[in-house]
Amino acid sequence: MITLEEHTAHDAESEKRILSDVKEHGFHIALYKSDGYSPSFAHTIGLHKTYDYPELICFGFSLELLHSVLWEGKRLLDKQSKPDPNVGYPDFLEGFDVRFITVDEDRYPDYFGYAGWFYKSWDFPALQIVWPDKQALYPWDEGFNIAWKTVQPLLDRDSNFKFREERNVAVFTTRQVLEGSPILRVIHEADGDWQFLCDTSYDIADLKVIRLDEITERDPTVNELFQLNYGWQARRIVAASEWQKEEHESAEEDEEEETDN
Repeated sequence: MITLEEHTAHDAESEKRILSDVKEHGFHIALYKSDGYSPSFAHTIGLHKTYDYPELICFGFSLELLHSVLWEGKRLLDKQSKPDPNVGYPDFLEGFDVRFITVDEDRYPDYFGYAGWFYKSWDFPALQIVWPDKQALYPWDEGFNIAWKTVQPLLDRDSNFKFREERNVAVFTTRQVLEGSPILRVIHEADGDWQFLCDTSYDIADLKVIRLDEITERDPTVNELFQLNYGWQARRIVAASEWQKEEHESAEEDEEEETDN
């Protein structure tokens, strides 16, 4: 677990590097490694300030390739500062035909954290570089490789449903939640299952299965947990309070601890 002091030191070093890169190169590239659930991604910081270009973001590749993609994106903006979202850009990077889509400003806080710090606001344009599968299909096309869909969230849509799973995926909840009790505990199991609980009943008879989008419609605040990693949970005291995240111990692990004791 990272301490507050370590987190503060990391932020200070990152902010120093951002300012240095923008001064030397005109922009900085922030790289984020996949945690096993959320995909890897990278975005620029400073393109808008230095060149009046939109900032760029891309998902799903290795960090090295993401770095190259964003540099190539900057070179394309040098030639065409406003890419056409309705056309592809063939041979963008070693044969990749990509598209540019406008990022919904509601998604900025989810991914552009250091850019928000740099600009002291979310007042900057941003484009997402979207890549196709091996059949030249994009995530919005029917037949797109389903295995690749979760590693490339589309940031121009669905700000009211941020989860990477399909809307109709089955999740667990309780009768009490369906009757109006607030969701106070969310568990993302190691096997990928989601539980949305009220923490007032642990009776198996109260367990219910519904669609994930039914949960987000009932309580939009659970969207804040769309990046909750496998094997983690989030709790809150009341519906209006902030979520507190921690690693989740399964019932089996609890039983093993009791047996060892």
